[in-house]
Amino acid sequence: LILKMSYPPAGGYPGYPQSNAPGYPPAGQPQGYPPSNAAGYQPAQNPAYPPSNPAAYPPAQNPGYPPSANPGYPPANTGYPSVNPAAPGYPPSNYQSNMQPGASPYPSTNPGYSAGSNYPAQGYPATGQPYPSAGGAYPGMTQPPASSSAIPSYNTPYQAAPASGSVTGIPVPQPTGATVAPPTGQQLYGAPQAAVPQQAVPQQPIPQPIQQSYAAPQAAAPPPQPAAVPQPMAPQAGLPVQQSNVVAPAAAMATMSITDKTRGTIVPAKPFNAENDCEILKKAMKGFGSDEKAIIDILANRSNSQRQEIKISYKVLYGTDLIKKLKSELSGHLGKTIQALMNPPSLQDAKCLRAAMKGLGTDEDVLIEILCTRTNAEIHAIRESYKSEFKRDLEKDCVSETSGYFKRLLVSMCQGNRSEVTTVDMEKAKKDASDLYQAGEKKWGTDESRFNVVLAARSFPQLRATFDEYTKIAQRDILSSIDREMSGDLKRGFKTIVRCARNAPEYFSERLHQSMKGLGTDEDTLIRIIISRSEIDLSNIKDEFKKKHKKGLAKTIESETSGDFKRILKAIVKSD
Repeated sequence: LILKMSYPPAGGYPGYPQSNAPGYPPAGQPQGYPPSNAAGYQPAQNPAYPPSNPAAYPPAQNPGYPPSANPGYPPANTGYPSVNPAAPGYPPSNYQSNMQPGASPYPSTNPGYSAGSNYPAQGYPATGQPYPSAGGAYPGMTQPPASSSAIPSYNTPYQAAPASGSVTGIPVPQPTGATVAPPTGQQLYGAPQAAVPQQAVPQQPIPQPIQQSYAAPQAAAPPPQPAAVPQPMAPQAGLPVQQSNVVAPAAAMATMSITDKTRGTIVPAKPFNAENDCEILKKAMKGFGSDEKAIIDILANRSNSQRQEIKISYKVLYGTDLIKKLKSELSGHLGKTIQALMNPPSLQDAKCLRAAMKGLGTDEDVLIEILCTRTNAEIHAIRESYKSEFKRDLEKDCVSETSGYFKRLLVSMCQGNRSEVTTVDMEKAKKDASDLYQAGEKKWGTDESRFNVVLAARSFPQLRATFDEYTKIAQRDILSSIDREMSGDLKRGFKTIVRCARNAPEYFSERLHQSMKGLGTDEDTLIRIIISRSEIDLSNIKDEFKKKHKKGLAKTIESETSGDFKRILKAIVKSD
């Protein structure tokens, strides 16, 4: 309904209601609203409200609003708020009706308000507890009312900074003794403010929450301690701290990646001078023939980043591309090894992958060895190098050269999106182990997609926990189940992931052993693995090789290769 009226009134805006009109409606119109002499609303054909029909609202015995027993709003003997009973209505009668807007704070002259405040002097709400001030306290009080509940103050964070010795960035709940909580049922308005120094109120200490380590049974809550020592927690990247990622120290050590203590055989040379190395290489390739020993001594004892500096300096100094010069001077397996050493790691892997898929047939073992063992960062770098070098997409080439579930596994690997969380969620490990058992050993046929979900996405520490749980459920090792349930390239791919998750150096040591086992030698595999792992974990691979085969890797290479090829491999591997 629309009420048409003049605004403001013709005589100005004297205040509402006027001091000479103690209530609403005016005393001369007791019959209710609207007045009978008002020609506006309600229309003439229905001139009064409520209608004469007794069934209308409100009933006839109370014909107007407000009822005649209380004919004004607010009642004539009240105001809001008012400490002077003689000032009826709102605002009180002593308000200056002709005050210009902005002349003074409103209502600064009202005796019902304290000077300079927008709140009633006697307090609001009526319980005697006014709103909190901007600083978080209560007007007229030196500290918040005491509370018997042993919960932290609203102005004090529940989780304080970690104690000395705890993991940085993981908040640990601490008891608070200097502040208390607001009264029950009272809510502080506005953003939390810094705590105002106040007199300490004694209260009971807060019991520390239980911090359960993975795979341990739920313990009963300990009795409250004044200052409980927080248990060490391992942070889980990108996730909030919660029960599922808190681990005890022993469990945290058990989840350390095997690459935490890996050792390469090639380290940066110190001191290093790229120009001096360029001069040695220039002399080694000058004239008829070349000095292979000098070339090997330089390139096999420099890190890859130093070799890249040498390559750039050589072109600056002599105006010749070092890679092309080396290729023209060296040939055979030595030439391949030198070329591999001079490539950045991602480009070398990209070239190996392209060679594995180029032409007739595909070398699936190379695809598995590279794509199933590299880190996320390495996979992304390989994809960029592959696209830059060959103007092709690695994933599309894998799709066109493979098929079935093996193709799906390679596509998953090409994403470079395996979880890199180092903590272990035992509940997830148990569920994944159960899912693998249900997808393989427990059913007729095999759900290969479920194996792909777990093996392609979980972090290596998480996979190790899953494999342990799987053994408990299936009463056999996961590798045995993969052998029984899978075949062909997919089986080799899944087994490679399992073996790398458990012990990557052991996997590569076995690959090297296979490359030199029996008649003949797979020189390409020797070159690819020895160079790709030379600055990562080749020392660990040597240890695993000797442990399993009772013969050092360097001695095996010496017996299986010859000439300058043997010399450069031994220079990279170093002695046993």
